[in-house]
Amino acid sequence: MLIKNKLAFIIVLILISKTLAAQELQAKVTVLSNRISNTTDRNLFTTLQTAITNFINNRRWTGDAYTSSEKIICNFLINIESATDPNTFKATLTVQAARPVYNASYLSPIVNYKDADFTFRYIQFQALDFNENRVQGTDPLPANLTAVLAYYVYIILGMDYDSFGPKGGAPFFAKAQNIVNNAPEGSDIAGWRPFDGLRNRYWLVDNLNNNRYNVIHDAFYTYFRNGLDKMYENEESAREQVIQALNYWNSFNIENPNTMVLQFFIQNRTQELIQLFKTATPQQKQRAIELLQKIDIANAATYKQALK
Repeated sequence: MLIKNKLAFIIVLILISKTLAAQELQAKVTVLSNRISNTTDRNLFTTLQTAITNFINNRRWTGDAYTSSEKIICNFLINIESATDPNTFKATLTVQAARPVYNASYLSPIVNYKDADFTFRYIQFQALDFNENRVQGTDPLPANLTAVLAYYVYIILGMDYDSFGPKGGAPFFAKAQNIVNNAPEGSDIAGWRPFDGLRNRYWLVDNLNNNRYNVIHDAFYTYFRNGLDKMYENEESAREQVIQALNYWNSFNIENPNTMVLQFFIQNRTQELIQLFKTATPQQKQRAIELLQKIDIANAATYKQALK
């Protein structure tokens, strides 16, 4: 009986350790290949989708213990636009991730971005290898596949940790910076360098790691942890914190206009902000409108109409 009890205890410990060691992400990966001619074996894209899903979901990206319910919900949508040869593809990658609002069923977006510079090589059933000490691998095009995926995993983790603790995402933004610094190079590869455009992987991680921009991390934490997460306690007080976060963003934008990171935060957040302030006091509504018209100019009229 004693042996059986010991065995049962060991099994429970193993099950608990596996739960605590659960990977960090719950990613849904979709690969669309409608634009590719039928001469390409469609099974390749099914295999690619499975390989990327396993790469993201089964790899340990942090040293922290996650339970299944704590996994970060995210989506990776790869739209194959063309094939330069049977195994080399040009695509767009849309990355979305959300985090739960405390004591609510609502998920608030932390990442919602479309990367238009995604070129890679994939041979069916090949292993997806990624080594942080050798990001560029032995061949730049296969390496670019895993480098881009790992980059966005670290951006998701950084944004999530930033939303729960002041500058909590710093270690992951540093890892994303390491990928940029050591990214694969090739004539068909873009998005890693400052001269590849004003909105790309280089500029996003540059903004997130720039010590002169520390206020953006305060804004992110204040918006989520002190604002959204406190709505269940005191809506008026929580909205004041959201307004404080918008004040941070406005001050940042005045000093650093046209940065990528502000667009990264504000895009696709219009409806969330409208719902937040729809039942606010007239004074809070007015302050919110004034700030939002400055930091989200494209939707200025929408805020004014919806919150009048």
